[in-house]
Amino acid sequence: MRTRKRLLTATAITAAALTTAGLNSAAFAATTLSRGHVDVLDADWDGGNLHLHAHDEETGTEYDPAEVTLSVPAAAKTANPGYGFLGSGSQIWLLPESEATANAKGILYPGISTEHLTSGVFANNSVKYTLLHATRNGAATEDFSVYAGAGSRWFDSNTALTGYKSRTFGVGTHNHANWAFEEAGTYKLTFRVEGTANSTLVSDTAVYTVVVA
Repeated sequence: MRTRKRLLTATAITAAALTTAGLNSAAFAATTLSRGHVDVLDADWDGGNLHLHAHDEETGTEYDPAEVTLSVPAAAKTANPGYGFLGSGSQIWLLPESEATANAKGILYPGISTEHLTSGVFANNSVKYTLLHATRNGAATEDFSVYAGAGSRWFDSNTALTGYKSRTFGVGTHNHANWAFEEAGTYKLTFRVEGTANSTLVSDTAVYTVVVA
């Protein structure tokens, strides 16, 4: 069982101080995560609201997604396995579902977690994650997908598709899949988590920044 600790990041502290001072904090860089086990989609429940975090399993730190940049370096490049939804390029950038592969390459091992959610709070003991929008360098993109095993798609940014936008996960679970990027660039991935608690639909939405080199 993992040890959990909440830390207000230095970026967040700086932003709070600047806000108090009436200054713009946008110029200050976010924390960059580039390797190790990170639950990119990590839901939390405070008794009244759902929250999305990025949880660094290496340090136990939870980040507001707005305060984090996920780095996907050239080391993440791999041969395109040939699944149609990954495009026609010979290579893709892949954050793998295998921790051994991620560690060997020195890149991120991304997870999707509901471990902080306890049984008996949400209807059907589950919540749903939805990919609402994806851009690359400011324009809508079809170049992002999440898939498991032999090409089983969980999420796909192709706007022509109505499927592969949402996936339901049981509470108290920890999940891993391949996060694939077909082109280099700066991605903005908008995700929502939602569930029904006490007969009320609750949700949270966050934008994740991913820089693919």
